[in-house]
Amino acid sequence: MLYLLAALLVIAGILGSILPAMPGLPLVFGGLLLAAWTGDFQQVGWVTLIVLGVLTLLAMGIDLLASLLGTRRVGASGWAVLGAAIGTVVGLFFGFFGLLFGPFAGALIGELLAGKGMQQAARAGFGAWLGFVIGSLAKLALAFSMLGVFALGWLIG
Repeated sequence: MLYLLAALLVIAGILGSILPAMPGLPLVFGGLLLAAWTGDFQQVGWVTLIVLGVLTLLAMGIDLLASLLGTRRVGASGWAVLGAAIGTVVGLFFGFFGLLFGPFAGALIGELLAGKGMQQAARAGFGAWLGFVIGSLAKLALAFSMLGVFALGWLIG
């Protein structure tokens, strides 16, 4: 039963790698830690878990920096960064397209509120969108890397 719960945590974590309101990689780590604990750490030991913890911390850093760097890279204001964050959260309520276009719309609105022109606002929106997409892909890659590290630890352990 605990292995099933561990698997559900991992699945929720993988989904959370894409959904910004969910702590994706910490959920993956929690599921893998639960699986290791359930097996009394016989198959997966502390070295593997430390590597998984480092990957989790790396993913959290990527999560914080990706959208910020995307919007800042195009010279966006702080309003655009705030708008992108709000747009991402609001986009959750509108499904896949909300997630895809929320950061763009939020950064665009934020930049317009800052008194910038439409061209700069669109650039900020694109930067926020690109940061969100690249960050999500990086987190998804890290989630599957964590699964690979765990599987390797299981096989070796």
